[in-house]
Amino acid sequence: MLKEEKDLLKELALGNKKVIQKLYTLVFPKIKNYVLKNNGGSVDAEDIFQKALLQLIARYKTRSFTIESSIEAYVFGACRNLWLRELKIKSRIVTKDEIVALVSEEDNMTMAILEQEKRELFQEKLHDLSDNCKQLLELFFQKVPYKVIAEKLGYNSDNVVRQRIHNCKSQLTKLIKNDPRYKKIKDV
Repeated sequence: MLKEEKDLLKELALGNKKVIQKLYTLVFPKIKNYVLKNNGGSVDAEDIFQKALLQLIARYKTRSFTIESSIEAYVFGACRNLWLRELKIKSRIVTKDEIVALVSEEDNMTMAILEQEKRELFQEKLHDLSDNCKQLLELFFQKVPYKVIAEKLGYNSDNVVRQRIHNCKSQLTKLIKNDPRYKKIKDV
């Protein structure tokens, strides 16, 4: 993280209105556009943006962390993840016959922070893999068929691709489980 990014994060946590306005100017239009394109409205976008800023501030105040990209990219990613989570919750809207346990806003925020930490750990460990494994797993996560992966990367068959993907997933799992943060996240 660049020094200026650290300063922005610190100033955001201190409630610096200029930093908050800068983030609104740079990031909010992208968030609003994303939410509007994904079954939401302007009010939803505002709520998600506020939650993401609160999440960022809460994380900064409770434990140090590093933003690997720009703060704008981080806030956008956090907003996207929060919105996807919100859509998932909304998709579970109940009929008259069902009973729903509503989660308090604080619990919801805690879960969102935890999910963000999990995603960050996953991305960091994915980055630690060999270029070949990263390429294979990225194609796999994009649901590219094995046959297409074999052709694209020059493997003899889709069975070889399956085996390589399995090995790469095993390496990724091992890297994640060997990280001390995994134990903390897993136990929550």
